Amino acid sequence: MTLQKPFDLHSKIGRTVFHEGREFLYFSGTAYLGMGSVGDFEKLVIEGISKYGISHGLSRVNNVRLSVYEQFEVFFAEKAKAEKSLVLSSGFLAGTAAISYLRKDAHQIFIAPDTHPAVLAEGLHPFPDPNFDYWIGYCKETCERLPTSNILILANAVDPLKPAVHDFDWIRKLPSRHHYTLLIDDSHAFGVLGEDIFGTYSQWKTLPINLVISGSLGKGLSLPAGIILANEKTISGISQMPIFRASSPPSPGFLYAFLQGQHLFQKQKEKSRSNLSLFKNLLGEHSSLQQSGDFPVFSFPDQNWVSVLEEAGIIVSSFPYPKPTDPFANRIVVSGCHDESDILILHKAITSLI
Repeated sequence: MTLQKPFDLHSKIGRTVFHEGREFLYFSGTAYLGMGSVGDFEKLVIEGISKYGISHGLSRVNNVRLSVYEQFEVFFAEKAKAEKSLVLSSGFLAGTAAISYLRKDAHQIFIAPDTHPAVLAEGLHPFPDPNFDYWIGYCKETCERLPTSNILILANAVDPLKPAVHDFDWIRKLPSRHHYTLLIDDSHAFGVLGEDIFGTYSQWKTLPINLVISGSLGKGLSLPAGIILANEKTISGISQMPIFRASSPPSPGFLYAFLQGQHLFQKQKEKSRSNLSLFKNLLGEHSSLQQSGDFPVFSFPDQNWVSVLEEAGIIVSSFPYPKPTDPFANRIVVSGCHDESDILILHKAITSLI
């Protein structure tokens, strides 16, 4: 199977895209809340840039600092119900920093089959069997055999390709003689999963573990930044590492816009949930599309659907991921930027394929 010719665009992506003189409905990407289509949020970003500058190329430990970074970290941690947070320039950098800090004390590392490359340090690889439940069984059996150990568990909050929202309650049944640390990549959870728009930290903080969350804020929340959520000791340790001290932070204007625009995020969260509910109700129990929980993504196996939907004026996600040799990930993404009429058009097109 070869990759279809990509859409090289010359304007921003919203609920629609324009290509070669034609307008297409856009049901792809990872901007789950559709914040890029909210004019008032764009105004806040511009206001933030005017206030703080286009970027801040200084280290966070420089003697000259912008207060908006700490304000953002305190606010996000409080809302996520974490002790502390640390904001970085990308989710990949956040994940790399987290695993670099946590790996050194681990005697045993369990890595879920769909774990994001951001939290895989050199030499670490996902579990070879793609079945998440089989991996859980392997973790349980191995923990029963191991002497008292420091165990690090790596996973995503959600597998965005299947898709599948993961449950970590099984960790409660692991042998209590071990010390467990769970590092979850929340890149595809922020904005859509867990409590409010702040990811899954509050959902899993009662597990008998040291919980660390990292991830990109550039998907559901449309912020060009990454974040780590953890207890004070972990955040303090990571903040002393060169990967944080020597790196430039994200654009301060976006963080300002987030802090000032919470009402806009809440509105988009409600709209996103409404669109997801409408499409699920229209589909009923049709088995050709796979979807999980509140995650607004639907996968389908038939590659031919992609070109048929394109002819109908609908663009969906279809490309091999994460490696170019991997199978195609075919996905329909329903976001907060869509109108009800868009959902009806999509459903009609899907119905004709079925």
